Amino acid sequence: HPLLVAAMGRWGIVTPPRVAGFLAQVAHESGECQRLEEGLSYTAERLMVVWSERFPTVEAATPYARAPEALANHVYANRLGNGGPASGDGWRFRGRGLIQLTGRNNYSDAAVELGEPYIDDPGLVATPPHAALTAGWYWHTAKGNALADSAQIDSITRAINGPGMLHAAERRSATDDILRVFDAGLA
Repeated sequence: HPLLVAAMGRWGIVTPPRVAGFLAQVAHESGECQRLEEGLSYTAERLMVVWSERFPTVEAATPYARAPEALANHVYANRLGNGGPASGDGWRFRGRGLIQLTGRNNYSDAAVELGEPYIDDPGLVATPPHAALTAGWYWHTAKGNALADSAQIDSITRAINGPGMLHAAERRSATDDILRVFDAGLA
């Protein structure tokens, strides 16, 4: 897509390892580029898997099951620059865009760097032009190019998704698949 190609060009995501690493992460984070906003409607059982430290029991998870706004305000409270649960920041600055930009600090940093009103209008990040632009920007801030250049795929996953390494094997596999396309001369 031209918006994605433009964002990749802007941030120097132009070599096969960089493109493969970036596209693998973006594809995973956005459900193969089908979802530009974080899906937060989980069953209690799934909450115990995704956020096991926060929801160690079904009883702890049940109030947040199938309650996206309450869940976001709970799990993102007092982190990533967000205020407490009552501030609404968790919901306001939930994951959006192709890389699931999350938290007031990331929205603010992107707003400053890109000259866009993401704090006043965080929903912009879920629109295609901004979804692509913020994905490239976040990759850049996470030093994705340097990590891709040295084939540090797990380090890219940590930089994009945090220390949990969620779906690391799938991200490695997708990166390898994309690199095979380049190697075959099909890209």
